[in-house]
Order: sequence, then structure tokens, then C-alpha cells
Amino acid sequence: MKLLIQGNNIAVTESIHDYVETKLEKATKHFQSLATKVDVHLSVVNNARVNSKHKAEVTVYANGTVIRAQEGSENLYASIDLVSDKIARQLRKYKEKKFGKKSHVQEKTGELLPDESVPENLIGDREPELPSKVVRMKYFAMPPMTIDEAMDQLHLVDHDFYMFLNKDTDEINVIYMRNHGGCGVIQPRAAKE
Repeated sequence: MKLLIQGNNIAVTESIHDYVETKLEKATKHFQSLATKVDVHLSVVNNARVNSKHKAEVTVYANGTVIRAQEGSENLYASIDLVSDKIARQLRKYKEKKFGKKSHVQEKTGELLPDESVPENLIGDREPELPSKVVRMKYFAMPPMTIDEAMDQLHLVDHDFYMFLNKDTDEINVIYMRNHGGCGVIQPRAAKE
């Protein structure tokens, strides 16, 4: 398992690195066959009005699935403890759902892209310009899945929403956590003329 630890407004000392490594090895020890890579982001907010100044975010890449947890507190070590406990629960939940009912056959979710050479001039005859408000773009594989499978993924990524390719309709949908409990699904519909 590959472990990457990064700090934002904090120097990742050897003692912090060792502590994170120890806690995450303990949290993922039963899931070594699943987890291929673990990214850890530690950050400190230098603002007196913010209560949870020390934040720890862990992203585990497991067989094409992304499992993410984030915790914050007044103490960096407490945040690391909280996030390692949370990621261990999410990994256990993932393993039970994935392998509890099925055999130990692993499904591949990625697909190989054809080898095509990249043209020297990617811009063509257009003028280069930066996006006006877009700060970051993310790309991820989107294998077809049912709404129930998307709901499972939503609970694993620790976000309010999850975008997926609906296996039944072959359209991109968004499943989200509702403020008053439960989940909602956003589906595209043709505009009325």
C-alpha cells in the first residue's frame, strides 16, 4: 500500500508522519488486499474564528473505488485519530457490502484507453484562455451502476453528492443527501420548447 502525506500550512515532521502511518496501518490492516493507495492531507487554519483548526483528510483508493473521510478538531493528533477511526468504519462497511454477499471475485471498474499520440498543438486556431470562475477540474471513471450502487458509493466518499452513469437509463445522474434525511436523485430531462 502506497501512503502519501501532505501538509497545508503545516510542516509534516517525522513524528507526525510516523503517527499518521501507525494510525492508518492499524485502520487499514484488515483491508491491505483492497487498498492500493492512501492519500493524507493535513491542514491548519490560521483564523481565530475557526473552531476546528486542525483538519485531517484521508482518501483510500480500493479496487477502483474511492473511500474518503475528513475530520477536524482543535488538535492535529485528535483529528488524525478521528479520521482513522472513520476510515476504518467506511472500509469495513465497503468490504461487507462488496464481499459479504458475493464471492471474492474483484470487478474491474477502469477501462484501458486506446494508445493515441497527442498532437503537438492542442489549442489549434483558438486563443488560449483561463476559465473565469472554475478553480479545479476533476476527472474520474464512471462505470454504469444502479441507483442503489450509487447510494453505496455516496456513503463511502463522505460528500453530499455523487455523480454516476445510470445503468438503467444510460444517462448521468446525481444522487445527493437531503437535509431532512434520505437521498434524492437528479436526472436530466429534455427542455420544453
